[in-house]
Amino acid sequence: MPTLDLRAEARAHMPAVPLLPELTAAAVATWRGRMVNEHGSARVFEVLAEQLQAAGVDAHEVDRCRSFATEERHHGVLCGAVVEALGAEALAHIDPPEAVPTHPEVTPLEGALRNLLSICCLSETVAVALIGAERLEMPEGPLKELLTEIYADECGHANFGWRLLPELLAQGDLELRQRLGDYLAVAFDHLVAHELAHLPMSSEPPPEGARLGLCSGRAARALFFDTVEQVIVPALEAQGLPAAAACPVLRKSA
Repeated sequence: MPTLDLRAEARAHMPAVPLLPELTAAAVATWRGRMVNEHGSARVFEVLAEQLQAAGVDAHEVDRCRSFATEERHHGVLCGAVVEALGAEALAHIDPPEAVPTHPEVTPLEGALRNLLSICCLSETVAVALIGAERLEMPEGPLKELLTEIYADECGHANFGWRLLPELLAQGDLELRQRLGDYLAVAFDHLVAHELAHLPMSSEPPPEGARLGLCSGRAARALFFDTVEQVIVPALEAQGLPAAAACPVLRKSA
């Protein structure tokens, strides 16, 4: 099984963290999980950048997308820094990475749009909501500053997708929008499975858990569904994508 070892890099960024011994194990598990997820997200942006380039997107935009991969790896280091600050190691056994779908069965434009939607407009928008809520609950201090750095980058990743989406959609026709609507049902299914796996209902830390970035799984799930239904779906519908038809999949999977 592959190992992700960020110990050396993480130790250069360790923040001061509150001493809450009864919550340390939960906090280590949370931040180590984030370390793995954030670091692993780099690959999806590298693939998306390649797709955007193949679709003829401006080189500046392609380079910006590639820079997100660097940011995600740095997020992994920052999360590992919290693990180290909590007295554990920024080390994890990880599953072999799943292949990022490139959708070779459709045109380069449509393939790029599929992943732009899934990565930036769905996943990164949800990340902005969840991290933003956590950040609001966290008291001022070094840990909040670290989380704010991650949050700012995630905002940039989501904004990139929403800004580029209408430009790329304008190169297609109504049939392209309809096909992307069909694909959104698949993308929403994947989003639900991923997010709920990382937002366990059993997670109900005491109020002081916010000081270490621990949150209620129940509250986070509610925010996730609200973000999809009240933010993402209306925004996609405004771009002429039939996203509302895919939304019931979310409730059925809850």
